[in-house]
This record gives sequence, structure tokens and C-alpha cells, in this order.
Amino acid sequence: MPPMRADDHATERFTDRAGDYAAARPGYPAAIATLLATEFGLAPGAVVADLGSGTGLSCEPFLRAGLGVVGVEPNDAMRAQGDRQLAGLAAFRSVAGRAEATTLPAASVDLLVAAQAFHWFDIGAARVEALRILKRPAHAALIWNDRVATGSAFAEGYERLLLDFGIGYAQIHHRHAHEDSVAAFFGHRGFRVAEFPNPTELDHDTLLARLNSASYVPAPGHPDHAAMVARLRPLFDIAQQGGRVTMDYVARVFFGALAD
Repeated sequence: MPPMRADDHATERFTDRAGDYAAARPGYPAAIATLLATEFGLAPGAVVADLGSGTGLSCEPFLRAGLGVVGVEPNDAMRAQGDRQLAGLAAFRSVAGRAEATTLPAASVDLLVAAQAFHWFDIGAARVEALRILKRPAHAALIWNDRVATGSAFAEGYERLLLDFGIGYAQIHHRHAHEDSVAAFFGHRGFRVAEFPNPTELDHDTLLARLNSASYVPAPGHPDHAAMVARLRPLFDIAQQGGRVTMDYVARVFFGALAD
């Protein structure tokens, strides 16, 4: 399979979904920040650049761990939502930038991360920019929350819903953690992989918001949106316990030092 390529429209895909994204997307386990801080010897206050930081969900574990975070986000609506979400955390700031052109000074970053965003990058250009802004060793981590799509009627039904209604879903889903592209970003230097269970509990409204937060599903007003929402209700009703369903994720972290 050829390596991933940036989508010319990727930066605008979430403009009308920022609120649902912030309200309903899963966060990231605190253990990820602990792992990376330990493995890379990051001191308190070390600077993390989060490329494609979106609404700030992926920034939170690093901020809670005592690190400074610069969220690099090209989408104005997503970046504004992140600024609101993290307004109480003084160690956070955001910039209007892209993975390929962050606006950050050279050798100003101790750790670069990208969570749920790497598959939108122009890998070659993002790698050049990463090496420019990172101190040495050039430590980086690519992170995905991968939804578990098998093992229960709810998980398999939700996956079928996305396959039936998602616009380009199968292609985007397959791109998430393509190891050839990850290896290319690290310069074909050995990287390590860690996994963390990340289950989330959702009531019906939050489940609907999570569905609507995906860039590949029909938005409200699209001819297929009502049919998609109608399919979601019985999935929830059959699986719910106490008014909530569990959606299982595995948070996967690819981490190491980029080869110069």
C-alpha cells in the first residue's frame, strides 16, 4: 500500500464538528504522558508540541503531568474550542500552524506528539519541520485511539453503521496506523509501541455526538443523516445498561527518536 498523503481539505473537515468533538471524543490515558516523560527523561516544564491538537484532548495528559504544551492547530474552530477547554491551564498555548509549518522556533521543543492527526500530514514535509523544531535527541510520539470494532454486538453494529454511512470511512480508518508511514516519519530508525486500554461510557446523546464528530459521516442536513441516526438508536437500546454503553478503545503509542 502506498504511504499516506495529506488531504488538501483536511484542515477544514472538522470546522462544523468542533463542539461535538470536544464534548464526545475519548480522551487519552494519563499513563501515556507518564511513559513518555520517563522514557525520554523530560523535566517538569519541558515543552511538548502537539501537532493537530484540535480541541485539546490530547494536550491534557501532558499538562496534567507538569509539562508545557503548545497546541499547533490549523483549523480556527477547533483551535478556539481547545483554547476554551484549556483556559484554566497556564502551561498551554496554541498557535495557528500546520505539521508542515508550525511557526515554532528552531530547537524549541523537547517532545513532539501527534494524536489522531498523523494520517493527515504530508509525511516528508512534517518530518523536516519536526527535525527543525526539536531539540536533540529528536523525541516524538504518534498516538491513536483505535476503537475496538469486534467482540460484541454493539461494537460490530457500530462498525457496520460507519461502513454503511461513512463517506470514505474505510480508507481513513485503514490509514490510521500504517507502520510503513510511521517508520518513514521516524527515518526508519527503530521505534517502540505501547498500548493502553481506554474504555469510555456514553449515554445516548454523547454517543450521537461522538458519531456526529467524525469527519466522514453525513452531517445534519445531509440526506443520509436521519437514516444514520435512526440506525444508532436500536444499537444503543439493545446494548445499554443503566442508560449507558461502553465503547472500547486501545490507545496506541509509537515512540522513539527521529533519525536526522
